[in-house]
Amino acid sequence: MLTAEVFNWTGHVLRIPRTQLREGLARKEASYTGVYLLLGERESQPLAYIGETEELGARLRGHAKQKDWWETAVLITTAANNLHKAHVKYLESRLVEIAYGIRAIELENGNIPPKSSLSEADQANMESFLDTLQMVLPAIRVDMFMDKSRPSSARPESLSVLQPENMVFVMKTPKHGVEGRAVLQGGEWIVQAGSKARAVWAGNEQSKTHYHTLHAELLANGTLRVEGEHAVFQTDYAFSSPSAAAAILNGRSSNGRLDWKTETDGRTYAKWEVDQLPELELDV
Repeated sequence: MLTAEVFNWTGHVLRIPRTQLREGLARKEASYTGVYLLLGERESQPLAYIGETEELGARLRGHAKQKDWWETAVLITTAANNLHKAHVKYLESRLVEIAYGIRAIELENGNIPPKSSLSEADQANMESFLDTLQMVLPAIRVDMFMDKSRPSSARPESLSVLQPENMVFVMKTPKHGVEGRAVLQGGEWIVQAGSKARAVWAGNEQSKTHYHTLHAELLANGTLRVEGEHAVFQTDYAFSSPSAAAAILNGRSSNGRLDWKTETDGRTYAKWEVDQLPELELDV
């Protein structure tokens, strides 16, 4: 189980693997009013469900009997249990709305539930709560509310001067026809639209990296579109690391630090990174 809190934020997030559901429901947060996420797979495709309830434990017990596809539950409450029914209905509606807008994962929710009637001040408070929540969730490996697509206008050739943080890298795996182009921009590894990846995941699906799940998500949400023997990026997409990007293109776990090379002189990313570090002058 994982818990997450932020200094001066009233919220509390608890991630419970289904294998530890009994222990999770014994925690006090399970008796609170809140919003919850169910995460898992159906027919090898990532799936999620977003709900709200006045007693999280009771609702999750019901879902454990009725839904067999989910593997993880995420409980979103406050440390002092001061969310009420109207608050959580508003949060549920907004989370479903955000998830549908981003399309990072398929939702079992049939539609966007109506928002509850809240005062202008309460709505502002809930939007502030959501802003922090969207920072917290990725820290516990829930990124379904993060939009990682990037506008094509951010392409490297549109940059007048390529600073070190805007360096262009390429990757090729001739055996499988893989060809990728990426730019390191603002700390993000952005693979460019038109890059060709393998259409199917060929690596180990038991890997702790879960890159196979991300590969399936990108196919499901249209970021990758199968064209013949390849899956082509339809838009620029930001990855957290060069290895994550290399894994999606190669259809298996890969060392992106060696696979990606500078477009200008063919240095590996690992070599280029070292070259950017200043020499330290040591006092003798």
